[in-house]
Amino acid sequence: MDKIYDKCCGIDVHKKLIVACFRKGNKQEIRESGATTRELLAMADWLKEGGCEMVAMESTASYWKPLYNILESSDLNAMVVNARHMKAVPGRKTDVKDAEWIADLLQHGLLQPSYIPDKDQRELRELVRYRKSLVGERTRELNRLQKMLEGANIKLSGTVSDINGKSARSILEYLLAGESIDEAKYDEMYEQKIIAHNLKAAKEQIIDDLNGVMSPLQRRMMKGLLVHPDELNIHIKNLNDEIDSFMKPEEKQASHAIQDVTGIGNTSAQAIISVIGTDMERFPTDRHISSWAGLCLGDNESARKRKSGKTRKGNSLLRTTLITCAHAAVKNKKSYFHAQFMRISSHRGNKRAYVAVAHSMLIAIYHILKDGVVFRDLGADYYNQFSKERKINAYLKKLKALGWEAPVVAA
Repeated sequence: MDKIYDKCCGIDVHKKLIVACFRKGNKQEIRESGATTRELLAMADWLKEGGCEMVAMESTASYWKPLYNILESSDLNAMVVNARHMKAVPGRKTDVKDAEWIADLLQHGLLQPSYIPDKDQRELRELVRYRKSLVGERTRELNRLQKMLEGANIKLSGTVSDINGKSARSILEYLLAGESIDEAKYDEMYEQKIIAHNLKAAKEQIIDDLNGVMSPLQRRMMKGLLVHPDELNIHIKNLNDEIDSFMKPEEKQASHAIQDVTGIGNTSAQAIISVIGTDMERFPTDRHISSWAGLCLGDNESARKRKSGKTRKGNSLLRTTLITCAHAAVKNKKSYFHAQFMRISSHRGNKRAYVAVAHSMLIAIYHILKDGVVFRDLGADYYNQFSKERKINAYLKKLKALGWEAPVVAA
């Protein structure tokens, strides 16, 4: 087998231990090191003095990041590889043998590097991921509050759609003060617009829903629970400002451009750009980015028979963001995505249909960023433009099966 690199290094990365196998032709040198900055800089100098052409390491949790940052700052070429793509032979598992195996695969060009963006984009992605985790924590706190309200037999969620909204918070703070709501108090709160005028529930139903049995302990716990979402709202707002100021002008422009796609808002657009960037040259076609995102079917063929191919994991932030956008896009009944969802969900199920819509959205985003085109929705009647006569005949057959007969037109 031909050698691609004459001088290369395979590294087995751990939390506090780095094992490197530096190959120079047919010779190799093994060196162990700690994971502190001083020790990583010493290893980078050792590789640089030896004329290392390429370094490969596993994507082990987040332990590869400090090493990759040091190698990048030292102008050494490095690649991060998915551990599933380079499993060693079972029964030969040691740190040294792992490093030797990685170096052997690297030397013969058998490793596929993962996409690692530049440092600025990595930092932007960290900000976006942190914001997503805070939004998730806020949702969990509100779910805990809802659970406690149900325990106190207060059906606030059946009265208002958002228990963190202005009207719900005003009602909840009044209840936590130890007060109860009767008809007179309801009329007073209604006049003062503490209770919103657009609630669908009737007056009697709202009064019944808001009068439960709340113990002093539950009241104290709910007061504490209300403080945390407010604090998280402040952190999320600060992060939104930080992300907006940290993004480069071309990233902001790309973020605004992809918001033309149905179902994509500002927050989702920022998350998408933080993952894929603005340069689409790294993805030769839209099929490559779809495969990398884990939104298209895998290949599973045997004896020229195509079998079911599951989607792979892909990038979790990009995949979850696009599927969330797909849920919003299909609600627009005038959009192509709604028609696509209805067409696929009828025979493949809702979950697969949402993934298919997210796949179509990613393809649109790819061509917007690469070709500079403007998004144009194909419309909800897109599929009705094909095979009209066949569809008419199919519907007529269904009507006849239900007992409908076409009226006879007199000559």
